[in-house]
Amino acid sequence: MTASTRQEHVLALVDAMPMMPGVYRMLAQDGSILYVGKARQLRSRVGSYFHQQVSSPKTRALVQRICDIQITVTASETEALLLEQTLIKTLSPPYNILLRDDKSYPYILMTEGEPYPRLTFHRGARKVRGRYFGPYPSASAVRDTLAILQRLFQVRQCENAFFRNRQRPCLQHQIGRCRAPCVAAISPEDYAADVRATQLFLEGRSHEVQEQLVARMQAAAETLDFERAAIYRDQIQTVRMIQEQQSVHKSSGQVDVVAVAARPGGVCLVVLCVRQGRVLGSRLFYPQAHGETSGPTLLADFLPQYYLNPERFSDLPDEVILEERCDGLEILADALHQASGHALVFRDRVRENRAAWLDLARLNAEQGLQARMANRLQQAHRIARLAELLGVDREITRLECFDISHSSGEATTASCVVFDAQGPSKKEYLHFNIEGVTAGDDYAAMHQALTRRYSGSQAKRALPDILFIDGGVGQLAQATSVMHVLELPQVLLVGIAKGEGRKPGLETLHLVDGRQIQLASDDRALHLIQQIRDEAHRFAVSGHRARRSRHRKDSVLLDIPGVGPVRRQQLLTHWGGMQELMRASLKELVTTPRISIKLAEQIYAALHGGPPGD
Repeated sequence: MTASTRQEHVLALVDAMPMMPGVYRMLAQDGSILYVGKARQLRSRVGSYFHQQVSSPKTRALVQRICDIQITVTASETEALLLEQTLIKTLSPPYNILLRDDKSYPYILMTEGEPYPRLTFHRGARKVRGRYFGPYPSASAVRDTLAILQRLFQVRQCENAFFRNRQRPCLQHQIGRCRAPCVAAISPEDYAADVRATQLFLEGRSHEVQEQLVARMQAAAETLDFERAAIYRDQIQTVRMIQEQQSVHKSSGQVDVVAVAARPGGVCLVVLCVRQGRVLGSRLFYPQAHGETSGPTLLADFLPQYYLNPERFSDLPDEVILEERCDGLEILADALHQASGHALVFRDRVRENRAAWLDLARLNAEQGLQARMANRLQQAHRIARLAELLGVDREITRLECFDISHSSGEATTASCVVFDAQGPSKKEYLHFNIEGVTAGDDYAAMHQALTRRYSGSQAKRALPDILFIDGGVGQLAQATSVMHVLELPQVLLVGIAKGEGRKPGLETLHLVDGRQIQLASDDRALHLIQQIRDEAHRFAVSGHRARRSRHRKDSVLLDIPGVGPVRRQQLLTHWGGMQELMRASLKELVTTPRISIKLAEQIYAALHGGPPGD
């Protein structure tokens, strides 16, 4: 289809469209979906792409590829918005500004219905009975808060299986971070007071917490219990310190603050979370904007994708503050109300504390974008220097690195990490569980990992421009052999041999033609190679440790005669896990229900490599 024929066909489709609300899908020549949009009046909106002067570079590039347009008429613009978001999530069109966010917000959970409730991290469906506090913008924000609460109120955070099977206080009690309810070292009444103080603190009512602690300190002093009074005194001081550190806590409300920073090189959107008037933190998004830098346009695409997510309906705030208004806010609010039953208000003119929150969100967006662009620029300089060093005259778009990890041949695991122009591409990382090779044979392990990566189902993945091997001449020879058998001569192979004492900066690069290269410690190419090599090592070690842990947990008990699946589960449940089972003495093992003295001796010998005293 020629360009004139294509345009004539598309304009004929536009002229036949109704002046009604609906969703349009723009298709490429091969039938793939390029873009999905909604319209109050389909003919007017779609026609604007072709009949008006288009200033956006993204839209100009889109129009040049449109070969067909499909529409779906809806009863209202609200229905069109809901359908548009469903299609965007299902089809992921390349010219839509896609919000890549596959995680729900984390919460802090205080369990209910037990004498000694537990405080814990929670993400996902709310199936556990209890009170949920949040949402928090990140897992690290939850863990930081849990660490503060553990020092402050000492409510237990251990797993229930661990808690029920304790016979003596754990290390957390010894370092002053738990009151040992597992061994009844605290009464249910006193523990309930700590739980109530924790809940008040999480609700943002820290002044009430402070008043309660003062009253408890005075009561303890009046009964001459000065040790307990000193504990309350320390808690009061900690609460006051936290109040001083929390810069904005005077205004109440469940608020999200959304700000955008956009430049031709990238876009950063920030959602600042404020709950009970306390700033909990921010979440940064870097959507593919295809050159779009208009704040209102970016917000108009981002907000529906972010809030019209069923997993987020339980987390919706009462108010969203924007730095500037955009199209479709009234329709979005109506769609949210229909979908979730929650009334959401969008504001862009705010004062006092809300203005301070907006300034904070803007600052985070600018800093997030600057950091990302600086990283991109640094990465580009490093890749350019690497190409110069290795004599590569084509654009380098993909780098891969392999490493092997094991413990004396046990649970051998290979890693493959991927870097592109943006840095690590973690979604493309791979682990390979190595089987069928001699224990400790790193060459055979590398040969197997490379063969599996570049043949079979994995061969569909893009090939790297440069393949790094963490190792010297021997490991490089394995890679050369695999590439020769698989007929992949276009992949440049580089071995990274560690220097004397494994000191960074002393690495030697080995090439297939026999050349060896040693770089200065401040060379940009070396910094990139070290980053890739260290990431491959980290990923290999983490995979190996996880595999070894699973293997040891399962295999040791599996090999004991007389310990079947039911008894295995009873052992782990009774002792609260493999770690506690390993710590148990033979005398303690005998107290386990349905475990005879003979079987306890067999279990002890299997866990410790011999009977007691060996």
